[in-house]
Amino acid sequence: MSQPDLFRLPRKPWNAGRMTGAKAPLKPKHIWAIRQHLKSVGSTRDLAMFNIALDAKLRGCDLVKLRLGDIAQGGVIRQRSTIIQQKTGRPVPFEITEAAREALAYWLERRGRRRDDWLFPSRSRDGEHIGTRQYARLVETWVRMIDLNPSAYGTHSLRRTKVALIYKKIGNLRACQLLLGHGKLESTVRYLGIEVDDALEISEQIDL
Repeated sequence: MSQPDLFRLPRKPWNAGRMTGAKAPLKPKHIWAIRQHLKSVGSTRDLAMFNIALDAKLRGCDLVKLRLGDIAQGGVIRQRSTIIQQKTGRPVPFEITEAAREALAYWLERRGRRRDDWLFPSRSRDGEHIGTRQYARLVETWVRMIDLNPSAYGTHSLRRTKVALIYKKIGNLRACQLLLGHGKLESTVRYLGIEVDDALEISEQIDL
């Protein structure tokens, strides 16, 4: 039996000092602040990506693979679309709001004609789409620029934001399940942390 090396320092855990667990959804004031900042610096691509990420509620691996045909037909931005998820193979329907359609129209004009049809093509790899790591870095940049803690937010924050607001407003779990493309309602409950939030809300209503 080997003896432990008493002079070797213990290896530092990968998540030491990091905030782990579910990433928080953005609040309406955060959404407004990020949009205003991206508009002020003229970041056409990032504004389009931010808006469609909120509307589509897709995982990062699906968002970066969006194609022109997914959001536009005959040069006209769609009002609704459906994507087949890479992870589950289940369809995910989503709406494209006016703010997103406007931002996408500006981006497509700036993007111009290309041989590929990726909505967000890579700037470093010809013929490829933007990578998931680059998307994650962009999200970190967006939350940093409005002074949010980047360890508390991530790509799943954008996926969760609208469904979290929908549940808070109307309490319709089934609608949230369909919008997220979950196969089981229990998955939606866990994903949104609903049981914990509901318990805290009930507790806050009790004065002792």
